Amino acid sequence: MSTIYLVANKGRLGKKGQTLSLQLDEKTTKIIFPYRTDQLVLIGNIDITTPALKMLMHHRINTVFVNKNGKFNGTLTFNKGKNVFLRQKQFKLVEDPSFTLNMARSIALGKIHNQFVFMQRIRRERKVPEVFEQLQKVKNILEKLNEAQSVDSIRGLEGAAARAYFAALKHAFVADWAHFPGRSMNPPKSNVNAVLSFLYTLILNRVEAALQTEGLDPYVGFLHTMEYGKTSLAFDMMEEFRVPLSDTITVSLFNLGILSEDDFREVNFSADDDEFPLDAELPEDESEEMIRKTTGILLTQEGLKKVIPYFEKKLESKVMYVSTEKRLNYKQIMFAQIRHLKRVINGEERTYKPFLMR
Repeated sequence: MSTIYLVANKGRLGKKGQTLSLQLDEKTTKIIFPYRTDQLVLIGNIDITTPALKMLMHHRINTVFVNKNGKFNGTLTFNKGKNVFLRQKQFKLVEDPSFTLNMARSIALGKIHNQFVFMQRIRRERKVPEVFEQLQKVKNILEKLNEAQSVDSIRGLEGAAARAYFAALKHAFVADWAHFPGRSMNPPKSNVNAVLSFLYTLILNRVEAALQTEGLDPYVGFLHTMEYGKTSLAFDMMEEFRVPLSDTITVSLFNLGILSEDDFREVNFSADDDEFPLDAELPEDESEEMIRKTTGILLTQEGLKKVIPYFEKKLESKVMYVSTEKRLNYKQIMFAQIRHLKRVINGEERTYKPFLMR
C-alpha cells in the first residue's frame, strides 16, 4: 500500500473500470489502482467525478487536497477512531497541569534536540563561527528546558531555539542562489522557505492521518495552543520529525542540484486571493488580509514533482529506533511514536519519549 501524489494545474479524476483515471489532456492519462493505495494527495486544480468519489469511499482511501500553491485545503478521511474512551482520557489529561507540562517539555525536547544534532553536522561540514555561537545558545536552552515550570516558558524556549537554529541553517546551503535570510511563512519569502513550507505541510498531513488511525483527537494538543479548527496535537507530534523529514531533505535538494532556479515562481497574493499557502499557524501579528497584500516564493509544478519523490524516499529510509533497538523506516517510527503516546494517555507508560536523532 502506498501514497499516490497527483500534481496537475488542470486535471479530472474519474473511474475507469475498477481503477481511478486521472485525465490531464486528450493524450495523457494516469491510472491508479485502488487496492494498492492507502492515501491519495491531490495537488493543484483536479476535479473529481461522482463515480471516482464513490470508489474512494468504497476502498476507504484517505484523500488530501492541496491547492497549487501548497495550501492544505482539507481531507476525505475514513480513519477516525471509534475509541471514545481513549479520547475521553485525552480530554481529561489536557486539563491536568502536571501532565500537560511534562508532555510539552518532551515535545519541545524532541524538536530542539534534533535541531541541535543537525546544527552539529553543519558545524563539522562548514566550520562557520556563527554556527558554533548558535550551537551554544541551543545547548543552554536545552539545559533550561528541564527547569521550565510552565508551558508558556517552554514555548518561549522553543521559539528561542528555533531562531538560533534557523540562523545556523542558512550556512548549510552551498548553492549561491539558495536564499534563506531566516524562516518566513504565510507566504514563504524565499526559495528555501518555499521547500520547507511544502514539506512541513506533507509531514503535518501524515501525522494527522496517523493520529486519526490510532483513535486520538488531532485537535487536542499539549504544547501548541488549542484554537478553533487547529489540529494542535498534529502540530505537537510533527515537531520531532521536522528536521529529519524536511530540513535535511531541503538542504540535499539544493546542494545536490536536484532543484534549480527555474523550479520556483514569485506569486502576488493580492491577485490570487484564494490560493495563499498556510503551512502552519497564522502568526498573531499577521492577518489574512495582510498576507494577501504581499508576494511570496513558491515551487512550480515541476518543482513539486522533484520534491515529492525525495520525501517519499526519506519516509522509506531506515534508522535505528531506540525504543525497539531495531531499524525502522520513518513511516513505522511515526506510527510507533503515536502508539507510544496512546500508552502514555492510557496510563500504561509514565512519560512520553520523543524520537531523537543521533
